[in-house]
Amino acid sequence: MNIDKFLKFFVPKDHSFFPLFEADVENLVKAAELLKKMMLSTDTEEHERLIREYEHKGDEITIKTYEQLNKSFITPFDREDIHELTASIDDVMDSINGVSRRICLYKPKKLIAVYTELSEMIYNGALEIEKAIHCLKNAGDDKNEIMEACAKVKEYEHLADEIYFKGVSELFDKEEDPKELLKNNKILEILERCVDEQEDVTDTLKTILIKLA
Repeated sequence: MNIDKFLKFFVPKDHSFFPLFEADVENLVKAAELLKKMMLSTDTEEHERLIREYEHKGDEITIKTYEQLNKSFITPFDREDIHELTASIDDVMDSINGVSRRICLYKPKKLIAVYTELSEMIYNGALEIEKAIHCLKNAGDDKNEIMEACAKVKEYEHLADEIYFKGVSELFDKEEDPKELLKNNKILEILERCVDEQEDVTDTLKTILIKLA
């Protein structure tokens, strides 16, 4: 047993991280919900502006978490996992923001149906991540709930892969305008990547559970 693990038996853990995690995922859910609504809206620029605000708020929470990590002696779980969890949530937020910004920059002639389907997967995945994070402070008692939420995100990731490849196939089959093809293909790539990044969040959560066992 290394000295850090030994000390954790005797020194109170710093629980100030959990409110930061919870604020981060609450912010993420709001951004994901806006992205979903954006796909059905004619006012994409207003949705992009609001999502950008959530992305900035997420950056602020990320900085606060890293600052707290730097000044904390005993953490609730391994320092590298706190860093990884924070970074992976930030990655998802960045991708949500990236999708909305590219829609406004590229201005595709229409928002294709597959955008709505993938944004629905992103929103559902964000809700499951939020559930898991809320259970994290009592990880021992709520392990099953965390694992169930992680499994749901995995299901959404598999489904999103199918939706993505079907969408790309239809895009190359039906879109005759090369510019529109490139625009839509790039947006689809980022939507699909966002779901992959949500799975990265759950991989970190599962790693934390294993280490706490």
